[in-house]
Amino acid sequence: MSTILVWKEELQMLYAKHAVYVEKALKFILGLAVFGLINSNIGFMKAAASMLCTIGLSAVCAFLPLTVMVIAASVLILAHFYALSLPVAAVAGAIFLVMYIFYFRFTPKKAWLVLLTPIAFAFKIPYIIPIAFGLVGTPVYAIPVACGSIVYYMLHYVKGSSAALKGTSADSMVKNFTAFAKQVLQNKEMWVIVVAFALCLLVVYTIRTKSADHSWKVAIVTGAIINVIVIVIGDVTFDIHIAYVGLIFGSIFAIALGAALEFFIFTVDYSRTERMQFEDDEYYYYVKAVPKIMVPAPVKKIKKINEHKETTTIDTDAIRKVAMKQKIPAAQKEAASTWKRKNADEILFKKSLDKDLGISTQSTPGKSGNRNTSQNAANRNNGNRTNSANGTNNRAGRK
Repeated sequence: MSTILVWKEELQMLYAKHAVYVEKALKFILGLAVFGLINSNIGFMKAAASMLCTIGLSAVCAFLPLTVMVIAASVLILAHFYALSLPVAAVAGAIFLVMYIFYFRFTPKKAWLVLLTPIAFAFKIPYIIPIAFGLVGTPVYAIPVACGSIVYYMLHYVKGSSAALKGTSADSMVKNFTAFAKQVLQNKEMWVIVVAFALCLLVVYTIRTKSADHSWKVAIVTGAIINVIVIVIGDVTFDIHIAYVGLIFGSIFAIALGAALEFFIFTVDYSRTERMQFEDDEYYYYVKAVPKIMVPAPVKKIKKINEHKETTTIDTDAIRKVAMKQKIPAAQKEAASTWKRKNADEILFKKSLDKDLGISTQSTPGKSGNRNTSQNAANRNNGNRTNSANGTNNRAGRK
């Protein structure tokens, strides 16, 4: 389960990263399916039914809004009907006009709903449509579902009755106009399918919007059952001969696709449900919080080993010369400051000697200064000796 959740997160990240290109590719594929099915089933106009026309229309509509694709498909259908019979084209044009009045009034931005419904009928999986639209949409989605169903049954009838609808005389054109309008508007199978799909969609939407646990799963199964019951009742009532085997297997397949859709859109953990109650001045609030199941996709980190790095040649001699040029001024400044500091210490020392001992240090420093100092010291010693001798002689005379 965790691996599937990781794949889901990786797909979401991939889509978010390349959303523009993915949307253009999906539009192109949708255009190929729509225009290809139209040309392969009712390709009465040979020029419009060519493969070049199909690819060209798909490529152009891929870069335009989906509403343009709906209009282009309608014009292509009318062109083929006109090549078959003018009354058929007139009746189809009137039906398209009525449908698009409701379509543009209620769901103008949901053109893909109208396109997907006939495609689902063509691929024999129509029962997934009401369940899927009920899970992701609102009750108003029943209008494009009904329009798409009507378009499919109209194309199906023209494909099977093309030989009878041909005619160029006035009487045949009137008969074709009456027969085609009656067949389209009084097709009991078509209206049973439209009613069944609408009820299924409403039931799925109503149940999945409830706060009960596993409401999406209950809505999927209940919608499929309602769809089968309504179709069977319509078949028995109007005797329209619907294939029950296709109905049952188609409903089972619709349940499986609905479960897959729930996994990608509404993945929650009901075991960690929290219920809260609080109030304000006007209301009481009862809140049920169900956490989502999210597994972050692993982030791959690529570490490059032995990566090639460009090497450069360094001239060490040039760097050394520059460094020496930078060091020489610094050394000179340091020597000058050291000399000034020593000279100041000598001056202070000489001043202190002159003040304390009375030694004059103004003469030229060197040997002469030392000699003068020694001579003065000798004269003082001789004077002291003379004074001592005179004092001794005086003591002797007194005695």
